[in-house]
Amino acid sequence: MFIEVIQGGRYEAEETGGFPPIPHETTEMTGIRHREGVISMARWTPGTATSEFFICAGDQPELDFGGRRNPDGQGYAAFGKVTRGMDIVRKIHDIDAPGQYLEKPVVILGISRKGK
Repeated sequence: MFIEVIQGGRYEAEETGGFPPIPHETTEMTGIRHREGVISMARWTPGTATSEFFICAGDQPELDFGGRRNPDGQGYAAFGKVTRGMDIVRKIHDIDAPGQYLEKPVVILGISRKGK
């Protein structure tokens, strides 16, 4: 099943002193669906997400609770949304990535959080 996302995080650095896993919050619990620009946690099984995340490049309902992306049906934990710069997300998404990895990594220079 093909999905349209870009993924980032610490990946290899995670193996040498990463973050502890976080509890899995499904889209059924939060109401945040995997739509264009939504940011979500990557995981292997529920409760294994640490620092890897992805940004949806288009609507991705198969990543929601009950979706078919994973056999467990739990989906991924969506937690935020790109509010500026989706044009950059699309440009990154359009880069050819043999083996799913960019030949030249894109460095994230900053992330901000808006108040509640």
